[in-house]
Amino acid sequence: MMGFLSRLFGGAAPTISEARPGDAAVIAALHKASFQRGWGEDEVYRLLVEANVIAHRTMIGRTMVGFILSRLAAGEAEILSIAVAPARRGRGYARPLLDLHLRRLAGLGIRSVFLEVDEHNAAARALYRRAGFYDVGRRQSYYRTGASALVLRRDLG
Repeated sequence: MMGFLSRLFGGAAPTISEARPGDAAVIAALHKASFQRGWGEDEVYRLLVEANVIAHRTMIGRTMVGFILSRLAAGEAEILSIAVAPARRGRGYARPLLDLHLRRLAGLGIRSVFLEVDEHNAAARALYRRAGFYDVGRRQSYYRTGASALVLRRDLG
């Protein structure tokens, strides 16, 4: 669908691929634009070179518009972060990125995926619900704003 719309309106179709350590600066910039406490380039680089971290990116042409990172441990994964550039939100980029990432995790033998989401982030919560995540816990006053984090889970197999 997005490919059809991109061709219809003359834009490049988005592509999703594995993120690499060379993407650290752009991922850090997207993270800082998306979250109160953004990650620095060194932080992102260290994650991207870890053998137990899987990362994907969404590109439109040569511009990265989204990313997702997960850490793997003992047959489970935790989504550490997912973000779409603020100017590109609401255009359907997050769901294909999340879906491909979950398929990759399942292919690696991951059985369960966890994540934390701000209780007030309605768009993210809706994305995760549509992708089959469900509540398994709550971290009271987890964020600097005082908001709680909802702990979500999805079983892959």
